[in-house]
Amino acid sequence: MLITGASSGIGRALAIDYAAPDQKLILIGRNPERLAEVAAACAEKGADVTEAAIDVRDRKELAEFILGIDRETPIDLVIAGAGITGGIGRDRPFETPEAVRALLATNLVGAINTVEPLLRPMAARRRGRIALIGSVSGLRGMPYSPAYNASKAAIHSYADSIRGTLSRANVGVSLVIAGFVNTPLNAEMDCPKPLAVSAERAARTIRRGLDRGRPVIAFPRLLVFGTRLLPLLPRFLVDRVMTAIAVEIPETADRLPEDGGKGPGSE
Repeated sequence: MLITGASSGIGRALAIDYAAPDQKLILIGRNPERLAEVAAACAEKGADVTEAAIDVRDRKELAEFILGIDRETPIDLVIAGAGITGGIGRDRPFETPEAVRALLATNLVGAINTVEPLLRPMAARRRGRIALIGSVSGLRGMPYSPAYNASKAAIHSYADSIRGTLSRANVGVSLVIAGFVNTPLNAEMDCPKPLAVSAERAARTIRRGLDRGRPVIAFPRLLVFGTRLLPLLPRFLVDRVMTAIAVEIPETADRLPEDGGKGPGSE
């Protein structure tokens, strides 16, 4: 099993939840210190752990690492969990171009970089499962974090698009539509977080859905249901209500190398 974003948040919780004496875990994250702590916690539970500090935006390095592991021990489950967040605030009505591109590069391109190397090997073996972490924010664009919402909406579409082809090769695709999860990623967000759950509870829900082979794992159900209704309402009304809510979402510190380098990793 391979998990990206394993050094924090949902990825960390999933790694620890899956850790067991009979489990081979490949953990990827950008923060080597936090990643080492997670790897040690998983090893204490008896798991066979391989860790690698790799930026998911580095397609070549990531692909070489994943394919090298897969040739030795075929990967049966990949969870593309690496992600960052960012948005606007009361005195910042627009996102900067640098922040937008860094966020899309991690959340969208980074997720594709993670699963792409395994598409053909899994299809050739006719087994495996791919899990992509989406969000309720991908169901309807919100004014607080345009780039984040766009990245998750694209992940939803990508998961739906590859599911049919891979199903013919007996490879499953699961889209995780997560609501608010209490993680370091969201800790500094000053906004309503209805029905928020802990990372550990989110991990248990995701694992249960993956074990059952569900194509969509959505939680909490009430929030997902309500968000799905928003596109059915008049757009002007939804926009007016949403923009009236006071929200402060810090801008991501991440940057693409050509925009001045990388900020601190969030996954």
